[in-house]
Amino acid sequence: MSNMKLKAKVANGVVEVKGMLKHEMLSYQEAERKKVPTNFLTHIKATVGSEVVFEMSVSQFVSKDPFIKFNFAGAAGDVVVINSVDLLGNKDQETVAVK
Repeated sequence: MSNMKLKAKVANGVVEVKGMLKHEMLSYQEAERKKVPTNFLTHIKATVGSEVVFEMSVSQFVSKDPFIKFNFAGAAGDVVVINSVDLLGNKDQETVAVK
């Protein structure tokens, strides 16, 4: 089961992707307070086929369950693959078809 909720819609040749990535995003200070390992997303990347359409580095300063939104030139039927990696090396992947 994925930890992402995604939507992708096209209008006039521009695809808009919106998504929420479920993650605790525990900073060093919060993790120390809770006496658990520090863990937050470090990298998010979206691809369509072999083309990277969105990529970002993430830090501990992003809120819990981060929301992402981006656009790219595309069409209905394209499949967007979103990958994320956190500080502990856990990986998540989700796909969404453009409507």
